[in-house]
Amino acid sequence: MSRTSGQSPDRPQWSAPGHAATAGRPALLRLQDFTVTLSGTVPIVRGIDLSVGRGEALGIVGESGCGKSITWLAALRLLGRNVATGGEVQLDGQDVGGLSERELARVRGGRIALIFQDPASALNPVQRIGTQIAEVLRLHRGLTGEPARREALRLLDRVGIADGPRRLKQYPHEFSGGMNQRVMIALALAGEPDVLIADEPTTALDATIQAQVLDLIRELRRETGMALILISHDIGVVGDLCERIAVMYAGRIVETAATHDLLTRPRHPYTQGLLAALPTLTGPRQRLTPIPGTVPAPAAIPPGCAFAPRCPIAVERCGHELPELTFAAQDQRAACLRLGEPISLESAALPVMAMPAQVGAPA
Repeated sequence: MSRTSGQSPDRPQWSAPGHAATAGRPALLRLQDFTVTLSGTVPIVRGIDLSVGRGEALGIVGESGCGKSITWLAALRLLGRNVATGGEVQLDGQDVGGLSERELARVRGGRIALIFQDPASALNPVQRIGTQIAEVLRLHRGLTGEPARREALRLLDRVGIADGPRRLKQYPHEFSGGMNQRVMIALALAGEPDVLIADEPTTALDATIQAQVLDLIRELRRETGMALILISHDIGVVGDLCERIAVMYAGRIVETAATHDLLTRPRHPYTQGLLAALPTLTGPRQRLTPIPGTVPAPAAIPPGCAFAPRCPIAVERCGHELPELTFAAQDQRAACLRLGEPISLESAALPVMAMPAQVGAPA
């Protein structure tokens, strides 16, 4: 079902974070059997089923090349004509794939906002910051002139940028990396979105600035009630901000669970491998256990379970049977053919990690 006009529907009232998807209420944003294919032949994303409820924070983790960013960029038709998509992308029950470009432009930046990995590249280098914020305010909220300027100043103040009148007149190259990321967050907030997709928002920042940006995103969620989709290769960062985590590998979801359950009782060997490579701040010092090999290229994904060539517990049938997501525990699903079998993690060299103290803090 597609919209017949460019106007956004009335937005339902916000409910408490983390409960929309678990209390039986309709999901705010849902991907159903979503696929992405490059040049009509190379599958990049292979049947994703994901949903995020109103006010919920969902983390997407996995190594580089697993399809985390491409999934959401393709869902919003931001990857050009050489990329074909299949399945459904639903926003409040409406099929986003059926929208015209004009209608979709109102959704992007309006109901769904994005924060990109590299803010310096995402911002227009030849336009002043004030001009770029004013454009979003005009397109998505109809503000112009002095009302738009006042709102732009309020947004800069909200994201921690002081001396707003002077900053609005400056260009992106006059800001540090952390300041540009704050500007990107201000641009995202300008449209008053229902969903914020943050794609590696702290990758190019040092540790101190990373913590500040993550704290800012957490505070904004509490104030606005917007849903958050946080894409990252850092499972610790995701665990600190999100109530639920989905683990991706080779274009598929291999495990989903509540954050605490996934970090303390991972069921898929890939998730266990990611956690085994994560250092902890407490307990005795021990050598980290890396996952051997690399993520296969989209054109060279092996048959059966794509993780089988790297998996320490793989058996013969893993090389030709494709595992489906099945229930491993309450609200926890994993795609592993050996799920439920008695397997010694010690012999597999994939220890289950205790959840770090800073991970799993309330979002």
